[in-house]
Amino acid sequence: MKTDTLFYKIFQDFPQFFFELCGLPSSTANLYTFTSVEVKQLAFRLDGLFLPSTPNPELPFYLAEVQFQPDETLYYRLFSELFLYLKQYQPPHPWQVVVIYP
Repeated sequence: MKTDTLFYKIFQDFPQFFFELCGLPSSTANLYTFTSVEVKQLAFRLDGLFLPSTPNPELPFYLAEVQFQPDETLYYRLFSELFLYLKQYQPPHPWQVVVIYP
C-alpha cells in the first residue's frame, strides 16, 4: 500500500476513516493497528486444471485438488493457488473447484 501514499497516509493518520467507510463506528479503529506488509509469493503447483478447449466464455474451468492426507490449511492453500492463477492468467471463464477426498 505504500505506493498509494495518499491513502496510506490517510489511513495511518486517520484510521477511523477506513472503518467509517465500512459502515462501522469510528471507535473500531482503536482495536486495530494499521500497517503495510509485503507478502512474499510462494510457488504453487495445481493438482489439475480442466480448461475449456473452445473459447466459449460460458464454460467454466475446473481446478481439481486430490487430498489424501489431512491438511488443516487445505482451503487456505487452495484458494491462494486459485486466486494467484486468476491474477496471472485472467481466464475469461467462470471457475469451479473440485476437492477429491478418499
